[in-house]
This record gives sequence, C-alpha cells and structure tokens, in this order.
Amino acid sequence: MQTVIVCASVSHGNTRRVADSMAEVLGAEVVAPEQADLAELAGADLVGFGSGVFHGRLHPRLTEFVRALPAGRGRAFVFATSGLPEIAPAPFTRPLVRLLQGKGFEVDGSFSCRAFDTWTPFKLVGGINKQRPNAGDLAAARTFAEGLRDGRGPVS
Repeated sequence: MQTVIVCASVSHGNTRRVADSMAEVLGAEVVAPEQADLAELAGADLVGFGSGVFHGRLHPRLTEFVRALPAGRGRAFVFATSGLPEIAPAPFTRPLVRLLQGKGFEVDGSFSCRAFDTWTPFKLVGGINKQRPNAGDLAAARTFAEGLRDGRGPVS
C-alpha cells in the first residue's frame, strides 16, 4: 500500500514524531506541505494530513495545502498534536476532515494526542506537557496506523 503523510510540524517537532511513528507502520514517506508531490498524492492508496494545533485549529500551511488540492478520490486520515485536550463536540480535526471529504477523499479516521506546548500563557511557566508525546502516545499512534493498514478501521 502506497502511503504519504503530509505533516506541518513547526514548533517542537511533536507532530513529526507522531507522523514518523505512523510512517513506520504504514511504510510511508513523511513530507511537509511544500514538499508534497501532487502526482504522488494522487497515486497513493492512503494519505495522512497532520499538524499541531494553533488557536484551536490545525496549522494554516496544512489547511491551505488541502484547500489547493484538486478534487480527487482516495483514502485519507487526519492527525493532530495539541497542548490542550480536544473538546468532543468540536474536535480540532473536524474542519480538515470536512474539507478533505469535500475534495472527494474517504476519511478513515482521525487521531490526536497531547504534546509539549509553549503558547504564550504557558510559556510563562516553561510550557505544558513537557514529556509529550510520550511512549504511550507514540504507541497509540502506531496502533491507529495499524488499524488503517490492516483495513479494520482506526483504533483510537
């Protein structure tokens, strides 16, 4: 199965660590939005899209990249890292999931975990979640990817 993961990891490398864990399971290449090859994405069996969360949203570079994608078809998944927990009625990943669905992707699921965050109020105390993503978070990311790879759906 050909898989590509498009990842915008800009602050502490948290999201890239999660992407790399998933990539190990999926045999995927991890690329930044600016490095993604549209022909490669079109030919992939599965494409992942992920970033850290900034002001309650995924990184604008990733969102703009998806907005610019031509309509197509295929399987996708979305993932995120965040200092604060998701709120069930409004998950961080929902807007990107809907955008991908509007582009014709079948979104197989989403994954998120906590991560080191030094956003302004947290910077004053040295940040929050200093040890995250931890081994348990990365194991959960691999388990999620195994579900995608094995066709049994995401396990999160």
